[in-house]
Amino acid sequence: MSDLTLNQAIDNIYASINNDNEEIDVHIAALKAAMAREGVKEAVFEPSRLAQPNRQGRKIMQSYFRKKGVTVSFAS
Repeated sequence: MSDLTLNQAIDNIYASINNDNEEIDVHIAALKAAMAREGVKEAVFEPSRLAQPNRQGRKIMQSYFRKKGVTVSFAS
C-alpha cells in the first residue's frame, strides 16, 4: 500500500461507500495511516457525498469508524 494523502484516503472512502462499502476496512486503515502521518486527529466528511447523508447514516458511519480507531466529523 502506497502512502496516500489525507484527501486521497477520504476520496477512496467516498468511492467505497458509493460502491456498497467495497473494501471499506482497507480504506479506513489507509485513512488512519494518512491521519497519523499528517498529524490530523479527525477526518472530516461532506454529508452530501455520502450514500445516506441523513442523521442516522452519519451516526452509523461515526460509530463504525470509531470502532476502527478513526474519529469522524461532518462539514456544515
